[in-house]
Amino acid sequence: MSRPPPILGTLESALYADDLEEAIRFWTDTIGLECFQRVDGRHAFFRTASTPPQVLLVFRASATESPPKAGARFPVPSHGANGPGHYCLAVSPDLLDAWRDHLIISNVEIEADFEWPNGARSIYFRDPAGNSIELADPTIWTET
Repeated sequence: MSRPPPILGTLESALYADDLEEAIRFWTDTIGLECFQRVDGRHAFFRTASTPPQVLLVFRASATESPPKAGARFPVPSHGANGPGHYCLAVSPDLLDAWRDHLIISNVEIEADFEWPNGARSIYFRDPAGNSIELADPTIWTET
């Protein structure tokens, strides 16, 4: 049996939203990400880290669920999701209180704010499309 070659890490993750303009406002104004590419009615892409590059892709599922046309320049297979997804951004633990304050001032309802068994903390809220968004101390994934 063949062993899989190594993976470098996560390069991109996708969420889905029907209202891309609202998604762009949220991810740029409230969360502070740079929208570096957009196609009206189809997608908006946001940079979450530069080195190595990491990207959040926000698509309108209705625009991406059809297969690409024959001869398409970028023959990306169809994709999409129904219902809310989940996305987590790593945040320095000493900034989680500042994030909580910022979200409250921005009228974003906090659904949960708690510590995991290993002492790491997570804050959960929803984006305008209803996706579950988490800001977390990256040590949630370290062993206790």
